Amino acid sequence: MKKRQPTFGKHNLKQALLLSSAIAVGSSAANAAAANSAPPLEDQLEEIIVSSAFEGKKLGESILGATILTQDEILRRLNGTIGETLRTQPGISSTFFGQGASRPIIRGLGGDRIRVLDNGIGSIDASSNSPDHAVAVEAALAERIEILRGTAMLMYGSSAAGGVVNVIDNRIPSVAPEDGFDGAVRYGYTTVDEGHEFSAAFNALLNEGSDGTKIILHGDYFYRETEDYDIPGFAESARQRALEEEEEHDEDEEHEDEEHEEEEEIFGTLENSAVETKGGSGGLSFLFDNGFIGFNIRTLDSLYGVPGGHGHHEHDEEEGEEHDEDEEHEEEEEELVSIDLDQTRYDLMGEFSGDWGWFSKAKFRFGYSDYTHTELEGDETGTVFSNEGWEGRLDLVETGSDNWSGATGIQIRTRDFSAIGEEAFVPPSEMSQFGIYTVKEYTTGNWRFDFGGRFEHTSYDVESIGIERNFDGFSASAGAGYDLSEEAFFGVTVFRTERAPATEELFANGPHLATDAFEIGNPDLDMETALGIEATFNYATGPFSFVANAYYTSYDDFIYEVGTDREEDELQVFEFRANDAQIFGLEARAELHAGTYNWDGVGEVDVHFDGQFDFIEADLDRGGNDELPRLPPASFLVGVEATSQLFDLRTELEYFGKVSDVSEFELPTDSFAFWNAYFTIRPFDNKELSFEVRATNITDSTGRQHTSFIKDFAPLPGRNIRAAFRAAF
Repeated sequence: MKKRQPTFGKHNLKQALLLSSAIAVGSSAANAAAANSAPPLEDQLEEIIVSSAFEGKKLGESILGATILTQDEILRRLNGTIGETLRTQPGISSTFFGQGASRPIIRGLGGDRIRVLDNGIGSIDASSNSPDHAVAVEAALAERIEILRGTAMLMYGSSAAGGVVNVIDNRIPSVAPEDGFDGAVRYGYTTVDEGHEFSAAFNALLNEGSDGTKIILHGDYFYRETEDYDIPGFAESARQRALEEEEEHDEDEEHEDEEHEEEEEIFGTLENSAVETKGGSGGLSFLFDNGFIGFNIRTLDSLYGVPGGHGHHEHDEEEGEEHDEDEEHEEEEEELVSIDLDQTRYDLMGEFSGDWGWFSKAKFRFGYSDYTHTELEGDETGTVFSNEGWEGRLDLVETGSDNWSGATGIQIRTRDFSAIGEEAFVPPSEMSQFGIYTVKEYTTGNWRFDFGGRFEHTSYDVESIGIERNFDGFSASAGAGYDLSEEAFFGVTVFRTERAPATEELFANGPHLATDAFEIGNPDLDMETALGIEATFNYATGPFSFVANAYYTSYDDFIYEVGTDREEDELQVFEFRANDAQIFGLEARAELHAGTYNWDGVGEVDVHFDGQFDFIEADLDRGGNDELPRLPPASFLVGVEATSQLFDLRTELEYFGKVSDVSEFELPTDSFAFWNAYFTIRPFDNKELSFEVRATNITDSTGRQHTSFIKDFAPLPGRNIRAAFRAAF
C-alpha cells in the first residue's frame, strides 16, 4: 500500500481563487443564495419534511420530534464537520475529536444508535466505530439537513434508534435549473486556524427532448485546509494536569517528571489538529413527466490530525531489549497520530409517480462505497480500516385518501469491514441487514393518529474467530396528535424498539491508538430493547412561537462503553457492557418578533429574540456509580437578530453547564459560555452576492465538550473570526 506523507498547509491558495473566479464567471448557483439568516420559528414550523415516509408533513403538525436546517442556517453554522455544524441545535451535541472528526450525538446517544444519512441512505464509512473516525458527508454542499428523533428508526433501521441526521444535497437533481444553468461558489477564511474553505457547484441542462425529457449535468467541488487551531490556554485541563502530577509524585521518576512538564507546555495552540480535505462529484439526471432517475460518482480525500493520539507501544520479545533501546522507543511513542481517509462512492436515485392501485409513488435509493482510512504514526502506517459496502432502499407511498396516508418500504445493506495492523481493535467482519417497515397516518377532525412497525434481521460473520451472530428485531410505535387550535398542536408517541449490537460492541479486542484505549467487546451481548414515550407541543401566533419536546426511555440491556482500572499494552481497558438504563430529557425553543422598524437608507428591519434549552438525565441500573459516561450537560442559547433586505445582524450567547456527576474513570467538566456574533451584507437587491463576517467565542473562553473522549486534552477552538463570500448566478 502506498503511504501518504501527512503534510498540512501545502495547498496553493492562488489556484483555489483562480478556480473560484473561473466558476463564478462561467457558472451560477445550484442553490440560489438567499439571505443568510434563519427563518422565523413560525415559518420553520411550516417547513415540509422530505425524508422518506415523512414526506409532505409540516414540521409543526408532526408528532415526530424533528429539526430542519435550510441552506442559509447550514452556512451560518458551518464549522468543518457535520457534528460541529449541528452542535448548537436543541438536543444535539457532538463527539468532538478535533477539527477533522466530529459526529452528532442526539439526546445523549451516539455511535451506532445515530445514523448519518447521505440523501436517505447511510454514509457507508467507519464513523460509527470510533469517535476519531470522520463522517464521509460534507455539510458545505448541503441544501438541507433534517434531524429526526424517536421513531425515525422505523424507516431507517435499528442503527437509527437514537435518531437520524439526513444530509440532503443536489448531487442528483430532481428539477431542471431555470434558464438551463445555475451554480454557486463560496470562499471563507478563518483566523483561529488560518483556514481556507472553498466550495462550488453547478447544474446544466444538456438536452430537452420533444416529449419533455430532460438531461441535467451536475458537478461540485470543495476544499478545506487548516493549520493547528488556537486555544485560550493549556491543552490539558487543570484536573488532568493535577492528576498527572499526583501520578508522577507517586512514581517518583525524575525523567517522567521532565517529560510531563514538556507536555504541559502545550499552550495557545492545539498540536496535531490541522486538517486538509477535498472532494467532488459529477453525475447525470434524467427528468420525465412522472419522475426522475439519476446517478452520481463522488470522491473524498481527507488528512487530519488526531489531538491527544499516541504512537504505538512496542513490546519486545527478548528480555532487556526495551532497556537497551529505551530512548528509541520513547521517540516512537511520541509520534503524532493522523488519519488519511479516502472514499469513492456511487449513487443511484429515482422517484416515479403513477396510478398503481394501492401505491402512488415509488422512491428508490442505492449507494455503493469503497472506503479506506489509514491511521498514521508520524509517516509510518499503523492500522488500515477498510469498509466496502452498499445500501439500497425502496419506499412505496400509498395512494391513501382524504383521511388515510402511509408508506411501506424495504431496506437492505451489507458491509465487508476490516482493520489490519498491529493495533487493529476490531477483527474483520461481514455484516448484512434486511428490514421491512410500514407506517400509517389517520386524520379525523382535529385528531391525527400515527402507527407503524418494522422487522429487521441482522447477521455478523467473523471468520477469523469463528463466530456468527444473528439477530431478529421488531419495533413498533403509535402516536396521537390534537390541534388544540389553529395556533397550537400537542402530540404523544409511545414506542418499543429493538437494536442489534454493533460490530465493535460485540467483537472489539485490541489497542486503539487514536483513543489511547484497549477496547474489549462482548460477543455474548443480546438485543438492546427500549420502551419510551415522547410528547411534543407547538404554538405559534402573532409575534410569539414556541416548541417543546419531552421524552422518557427505559432500556433493557443498554450497551455502553466504560473505562476500567485494568491495563493492557500500557493502555487503559475500556469495556462494552450491558445494563438496564433510563434516559429522560426536555428540549424547548421560543422566539419573539419584537417588531418591524424603518431605518433610513436601509428600509424595513425585523427584530427577533430567541432562546432554546435542552436538558438530559440518565441512570444505569448497576451497583455503585450509576452515571452514564460522557452525557451532555444542560445547555441554553439566547440570541437577538435584526434582518433586512440589505443586511442581517445577530448576536448570541451559548452556555453549557458543569458536569459534576460522572462515571468511574471520568473527570468532571467545568461550565463555559461562548459569545458569538454574525453579520451578513447583501449589496444587491437580488441577494445573489453576500459577504459574511462571523465571530465565535469572542471572549476567548476555554470550553471542553464533556461528550468528547479527549475533552481533557483538546479544548474547543478559541476566538475565531470568519470572513466569507458566496455568489449565485
